[in-house]
Parts: sequence; C-alpha cells; structure tokens
Amino acid sequence: MGQELLEVKNLSVSFRMYQGALKHTLVTGMHGVNLRLTTGEILAVVGASGSGKSLLAHAVLGILPYNAVTSGEMRYRGTVLDAARQEELRGRELALIPQSVTYLDPLMRVGKEVCGLYGAPADMAATFRRLHLEERVQHLYPFQLSGGMARRVLFSTAVITDAALIIADEPTPGMDVKSAVAALHLLRELADAGKGVLLITHDIDLAVEVADTVAVFYEGRTVDSVPAAAFRGDGSALAHPYTQALYHALPQNGFRCYTADEVQTMTAGGA
Repeated sequence: MGQELLEVKNLSVSFRMYQGALKHTLVTGMHGVNLRLTTGEILAVVGASGSGKSLLAHAVLGILPYNAVTSGEMRYRGTVLDAARQEELRGRELALIPQSVTYLDPLMRVGKEVCGLYGAPADMAATFRRLHLEERVQHLYPFQLSGGMARRVLFSTAVITDAALIIADEPTPGMDVKSAVAALHLLRELADAGKGVLLITHDIDLAVEVADTVAVFYEGRTVDSVPAAAFRGDGSALAHPYTQALYHALPQNGFRCYTADEVQTMTAGGA
C-alpha cells in the first residue's frame, strides 16, 4: 500500500447567501465528506450531477468562491491543507484537469498554456502523441479547437507537470472513445509511477477500468467507498443499496430506474 497523500475528514462546504445588506442564510453544498487517497492509487468519485463531486475538487485546491464557508479537515502528506498551503502547492504538487473548457485562456496559444510555468516542451510533445493531438495544435488558439481537442489540451496541462496529486474533474466528456480510453490509461500510468489521482466522473464503466477505489456521493456526502473490483458481474459484491442502484442503472446491467422515495430510503442515515 502507498503512503497517505490526501485525507479528508468530515468536510462540509456551505455558501453564504445574502438577503439584503445585513441578512444572510447558509446553503449547504457538501457535508460530512470523508475519503483517503494514497500514492499509487486512483480514487474515483462517482454520483449524480449536483452531488458535490466538483465541489470537493475545488475545496481541496482552495478555489472555492469568496462566499464559501468550510469546516472539517483536509491533510496533504499528513500536514493540514489550509489556504496558505493550498496556494503554495497549487500548480506544483496539486494539479487540476478542470471540467469546463472555459478554463483555457482565449488569448494564449495552446503550447504556451499547456507548458505553463513548470512544463517542458518535450513532455508536451509526448503527451500530445498519447492523446492523439497533432503537433500543430500547440500553435492554435482555444477557439480553433474542437470540443474533444480542447478536453485533451486541458488534460495535457495537468499531466505534464510534476504534480503528486492530480484531480481530474470529468476529464473525458467530448472525447471520442479512443481518446477517452487513452486519457484514463495515462492517469493509470501516472498512478503506477507513484502519483495519486482523484478522478471525478459520471462514467462508472470507464472509471472502474482504471480506478482502485470508488467513493459514491449522494446529495453532498459520501455514502459508500468500495474497491473498484466490486463493480463486476452481477454487483453482488456491492453492499450499500444506493451503490447497487447506481450499478443496476447502467444499460448493460438492466437500466433500472428508481423513484425518489426509493433513493431516499437507500441513502437514509448515510454510509
């Protein structure tokens, strides 16, 4: 087993919503989240839209909006991951593959953006080949890229760094199947080389092909954490009813739909 890289304990994130100049309320976005990631591991975080997956990524990186209120604890390599530590590590040891292509600077050529402050042109060329991007792409601007190309460029910006922890927030939508598989296999290779990967995704099928562990989110909390190997066969190795429901909702597993009341019953009381 690898060394502990990231630990999240009872993490909650709320947002202060103002009602006039003096009154405000707190709206909870995530609460009671617990997870642990070691070196050499890919931890996949899965769940429905709005379940708090991307919020977790932004909390770890320290890029939440100004009105966010957090509680709980995050540790990186055993040290508390506070705002000062996040700023120090972000872009160096902590790298993000963001969900939205709007993260690309529209005024910067792709090559300069991918290399950033810490990447090398030779590494960029090798990464481009792995992700089926032609060499000429480095001379283009973001508006000249297709949606799939832009996704692969975003992927490149993180993996050419020497970051120990890579947070991949929905990295494959818009990619063709060949490119998506190549991208996830590249994450697997990085993990096998000793990095840690937090893979946030809706695509359970692809995730379990490369992940070691799967954390299941529902309504802003972790309801289950299981070995990826449990997502095999008839799903009988999955103990939590909501995790079973996710598995059986996949097309190849029956495509079963559940009512809101059934989901609430499955998730009552947390994990």
